Amino acid sequence: MTSAVVLTKNEENNIIDCLESLSWCDEIIVVDDFSQDRTIEIINSLKNKKIAVFRHALNENYSKQRNFGLSKAKYEWILFVDADERIPLSLRDEILKATSRRDNYDGYFIKRKDFIWGKELRYGETGNIKLLRLVKKGKGEWSGHVHERWETEGAVGQLNFSLMHYPHQTITEFLREINFYTEIKAKELFDSGIKTSWLSIILYPKAKFILNYFLRLGFLDGIQGLIVAIFMSFHSFLVRSKLWKLRQEK
Repeated sequence: MTSAVVLTKNEENNIIDCLESLSWCDEIIVVDDFSQDRTIEIINSLKNKKIAVFRHALNENYSKQRNFGLSKAKYEWILFVDADERIPLSLRDEILKATSRRDNYDGYFIKRKDFIWGKELRYGETGNIKLLRLVKKGKGEWSGHVHERWETEGAVGQLNFSLMHYPHQTITEFLREINFYTEIKAKELFDSGIKTSWLSIILYPKAKFILNYFLRLGFLDGIQGLIVAIFMSFHSFLVRSKLWKLRQEK
């Protein structure tokens, strides 16, 4: 049996499609960071007894948020999904088969396809992503404040079909999320004693753009690929700039 854990924060435009794609799960745990839009109202209107909503502050730590959801899940297998992600039928069937087998895996990587402004991104930074999102309860936990990772000592496999991801559906949303995530990442690096330099601030974002746009063929994704490559380089610039500023204020 499978539990799904979904993190939400002002996801009124995404939550219905996400939950509908998880309707086959035996329970759905929604961990909401005190949404101020209609997210909770929409969930409650579904009157689905398999859905349990818990209000829990993010406090700039996605691992703690996911681990909180993990603590509320009842079943052996847990599928972690974000509100802007969807589980297609092909992946659903593969998950059901994988979780019914008696093998030695404690988790499975799932590939993810990103769709932005009507286009699937096949190249660049998001063109070949796989995430450890289907895991056995009691066999690991999440670590890292942002871009968090499932830590386990057990064997893990990989599924064939992909998760669908619909992030950053406006430029404003994209920039707002970059600003938020880089704030968390810079603080995490600062707390870990990591330092940066003016050379890193200048060169790392440029190198990242060259890697994603040229070497990883992001230019083949058209204008969307160009914008994503620029914005992800900007992400790297902001992390290092904010880290430098934190150290100056120390």
